[in-house]
Amino acid sequence: MATRCVGVRIGTSLTLLGILGFGVLDSFPASLHSLRPGHRVTAAGPAAAAPAVADALDLPQQSDGQRGAAAGLPDVASRDFERALRQQADTDRAWREASRGFMRMEKILYRSRVGDLDIPAFVFQPLPSAPPATQPAIIWVHENVRGHLYEHFIPYVREAVRRGYVVFAPEYRGSIGYGEAFYDAIDYGGAEVDDVITAVSVLKARYVSVDPSRIGIIGWSHGGLIALLSAFRNPTGFRAAAAIVPVANLFQRFAWKGEERLRAIIDPQNRLGGLPAERRAIYRERSPLFHVDELKIPLLVHIAENDEDVNIEEALPLVDALRARKPSLADTKVYARPAGGHLFDRRVDARTLQPENTPEQMDSWNRVWRFFEVQLNSQR
Repeated sequence: MATRCVGVRIGTSLTLLGILGFGVLDSFPASLHSLRPGHRVTAAGPAAAAPAVADALDLPQQSDGQRGAAAGLPDVASRDFERALRQQADTDRAWREASRGFMRMEKILYRSRVGDLDIPAFVFQPLPSAPPATQPAIIWVHENVRGHLYEHFIPYVREAVRRGYVVFAPEYRGSIGYGEAFYDAIDYGGAEVDDVITAVSVLKARYVSVDPSRIGIIGWSHGGLIALLSAFRNPTGFRAAAAIVPVANLFQRFAWKGEERLRAIIDPQNRLGGLPAERRAIYRERSPLFHVDELKIPLLVHIAENDEDVNIEEALPLVDALRARKPSLADTKVYARPAGGHLFDRRVDARTLQPENTPEQMDSWNRVWRFFEVQLNSQR
């Protein structure tokens, strides 16, 4: 299904969520060395009244993820690992507090199927209340080459859990806040995809309430690229996939963003072995556009005409290819200049962490929820 016009609200809007309350809670251990694979840190319980979110977290007007994406392309990330560890502890604490009274949160480690790294992950589950025998799950892939599960996802993860999904958010290799070795393990479109695909096995092995036949995946921007490559490379692991403003074509991206600058960001360890003109096969392998014919599961893709990160010149060929070659599987929409551009579906109020609820943002999320409702909540 393909759509292009915008401006009409459909379905039921996202539930308006209350302002988050913050109290005192121990933070998730800052270093990966303090956890072993399988170790869990949990948080659940009644909501607590407390000071405003921005005051408690010292939040800027935009999250790191929003600032980086809004600029079109982030600068080479800081190597101040101590600061990143402290910020990650704050983020973990924010998620733990945001979960209270709404969902059960765990922070776990699991071994990537590559065999070289333990991957941190957030796991959110509905609170105990006579849940169904089995539940669907969504693997939630954060944006940014150097990113993590940002706080602006709080209202959307809450909504997913309210709808009955277990949400599994892997902090794949290269994510910030987990130390120098983890940061330097970045493998753009390579082992980071394996880290995310491994989450399917972890859900099956550790979460008996999850129906292994009803696992979906969603990602944004760089996380959208990972979601697409995960679905193309491991279609039997997922029932359905969604990619919002996904990176689609590394050849186009390098040509538009500047080869040396982009290479410094995505491949500082030279794992790709050179520039696109020198290593065409590997750049093609890691560009979703060239794998449309491999799509075997339902896929939703949303893009924006005014996106200054994944420009329309990069994104539209992916949508056109899906419409032409996989019309029975692809559900696509091109938004005409939505407020926020690249961030149109994720923008939240900095103080309350409430969605902006612009028409395009509401439309996109309503379509996402309806897509997963149809694909993951039907027994097959």
